Amino acid sequence: MGLGAREQVGMMSPSEPTAAPGRTLLPLSREPPGLQVVARAPAATVHTGAPQLQDAAAEQEVEKTEAPSRSSFSIYPPIPGQESSLRWAGKKFEEIPIAHIKASYNNTQIQVVSAANQPLVRTSCGTEGFRNAKKGTGIAAQTAGIAAAAKATGKGVTHVRVVVKGLGPGRLSAIKGLTMGGLEVISITDNTPIPHNGCRPRKARRL
Repeated sequence: MGLGAREQVGMMSPSEPTAAPGRTLLPLSREPPGLQVVARAPAATVHTGAPQLQDAAAEQEVEKTEAPSRSSFSIYPPIPGQESSLRWAGKKFEEIPIAHIKASYNNTQIQVVSAANQPLVRTSCGTEGFRNAKKGTGIAAQTAGIAAAAKATGKGVTHVRVVVKGLGPGRLSAIKGLTMGGLEVISITDNTPIPHNGCRPRKARRL
């Protein structure tokens, strides 16, 4: 060891550590008193390669196919031409019989037809024993509905689609009679004809 090396060793303070031959000492950081250094774990590495992204997309597709979304389910009957998963006694909406109700001011007629438009049951207020002005009442329409439901139930009909035509007083009473007779109404359609400036109406009654 030369003279210059002896002088450097003599100038070092006794509190500072000495390095072994061939090694370098790093400067010591002098932290102020009361300061604490917290060591944190390294962040997890995120892999965004093409294979990983494809696998993640495939997993999302599998989850979508396994669990059907609630937004696609509807409790309402489907519109014509739209597929639906709803079933009534194992039948689709198009296979349910139809109950046609014609409610005029003087009478209420009810006819139940099959999905193939084959007549099954036909009743009216007149066939149930009501005469003259009594045929245009709500109780007469309800009685006709109960009779139609009883006859249809005897032929194996459990669910019906109701199509109402007319503005008579027996519109709602006839539907209520169908439900009271044991039939389950799954939809109600109003098929009342509405003129768009068509024929000239008859003159108003003088009261």
